Amino acid sequence: MSKSESNVARRERLRKLALETIDIENDPYFMRNHLGSYECKLCLTLHNNEGSYLAHTQGKKHQANLARRAALDAKESESSAPTKQSTQPRIKRSVVKIGRPGYKVTKVRDPQSRQFGLLFELTYPEVTDDTKPRHRFMSAYEQHVEAPNRQFQYLLFAAEPYETIAFKVQSREVDMRPGRFWSYWDKDTRKFTL
Repeated sequence: MSKSESNVARRERLRKLALETIDIENDPYFMRNHLGSYECKLCLTLHNNEGSYLAHTQGKKHQANLARRAALDAKESESSAPTKQSTQPRIKRSVVKIGRPGYKVTKVRDPQSRQFGLLFELTYPEVTDDTKPRHRFMSAYEQHVEAPNRQFQYLLFAAEPYETIAFKVQSREVDMRPGRFWSYWDKDTRKFTL
């Protein structure tokens, strides 16, 4: 028996053993998709067969995500239980949104490294002096406006009293090194550059 044949036989034995001990149909994270492959909803991984999924459930990534999920559930159940301390109710600030800020997006390319980049310029003329615009990257799986597409991510900008705006960009790794990724808030012209 060759090495590859013995590996196939070993994987098949492990799959049968796992199917005997684990009820895959009652696994809350197991899902068959429309293409006939299998997905782990907890880790967002794709698997060609049940054996691959079962091997994944015993792996480090899935076990770490299960532990993280259990800790999160315990924390939520702890916070939902009534506490004996008297806590002040949080007062939610209501801010009237005045619309979207002006923006300009420019494609740029570094002349030395030929690296592609995007330059975002947003104008916030009605922002108060103590407010600085914020930004963050958001995964396609975090948003609920469109169907998730792993080829894209979203770049969000927020500053009160303006609406939060998002730009849909390709899901490439962002070069966060100094000099490559920077932001600047000009208080005089009220322009935020990223």
